[in-house]
Amino acid sequence: MASVTISDVSKSFGTVEVIHGLSLDIPDGKFVVLLGPSGCGKSTLLRMIAGLETATKGDIAIADTVVNTVHPKDRNIAMVFQNYALYAHMTVFDNMAFSMDLRGTPKAEMKEKVDWAASILNLTDYLDRYPRQLSGGQRQRVAMGRAIVRDPAVFLFDEPLSNLDAKLRVQMRTEIKELHQKLKTTTVYVTHDQIEAMTMADHIVIMRDGVIEQEGRPLDIYDGPDNLFVAGFIGSPGMNMLNGTVERMDGTPIVRMTDEIALPLPENAGAKDGQAVVYGIRPEHLEPRPDTGTLAATTQVVEPTGPENHVYASLGGVEVCAITRDRIEFKPEAPVRLTPDLERVHLFDADTGMVIRHG
Repeated sequence: MASVTISDVSKSFGTVEVIHGLSLDIPDGKFVVLLGPSGCGKSTLLRMIAGLETATKGDIAIADTVVNTVHPKDRNIAMVFQNYALYAHMTVFDNMAFSMDLRGTPKAEMKEKVDWAASILNLTDYLDRYPRQLSGGQRQRVAMGRAIVRDPAVFLFDEPLSNLDAKLRVQMRTEIKELHQKLKTTTVYVTHDQIEAMTMADHIVIMRDGVIEQEGRPLDIYDGPDNLFVAGFIGSPGMNMLNGTVERMDGTPIVRMTDEIALPLPENAGAKDGQAVVYGIRPEHLEPRPDTGTLAATTQVVEPTGPENHVYASLGGVEVCAITRDRIEFKPEAPVRLTPDLERVHLFDADTGMVIRHG
């Protein structure tokens, strides 16, 4: 195992800079997810760690050794791609043992390592099969097994679940997390799927346009986004965002959304009177009721998911989502009352997009 340290790294393709002076410390044994939209630079950063791309500026160190000029095969890393990249003419055993065979590893040692990896990944009964005889999830396990047998210092995953169906992605998320808990190998995982990031990571790094917007533990980021981008990117359904101006009503702070709608705030909201803000509230912190509540809205669509109902409503002409676990019938076009949890309200400066912390 090893730590990974990225120090003031930039990457340019011609005149276009895609990574801008980025620094990041990945502690030994942690599962770190690089999360962001397409084009944010997360896969480029992963490829620089792997040695498949060279940094234009800055240093990348693995286990305190700068590896900028070290060949990928000598970095003691193993990479799992979105494409399984299995050899169709080889059995599962031979695919997993391939890198060891190239290095001239004794056959007894190869068998011991492959059998060990197969037992961890539930592939023991499939070692004599060919990739065409496996499901997508089993093929991804073989790709992971091929990485495990190398006993690397760092695992690198580049959107490994993108080719799987929804049910299999959920299963594989669990299996990858269990694998990390068993091996405790430093892992860097790239995805654009915030659910994958939230459920798997010890530490999330949210990227946009080649810079880090925020990093931290999953629930810390979810509960305390630093800016509008992070607030909107993390969470499904997404955070409700309502524009307004802070003012006082009977001495109590509110956000004036329209002449008729005043959004309630906690006393320690932290924003100044007259300040243009974005009022953020997550759907699970906005309680819908047919006839009692703070804000008057109109039901648009109701999505029952089983455990809960997602109620989409029009509030001052803006669609918002509220979630309840109660078995209440909400009819389209009918009135609905919404009550925000004031301790869970997030305020953002409308000009800068940065969070306004409670006072």
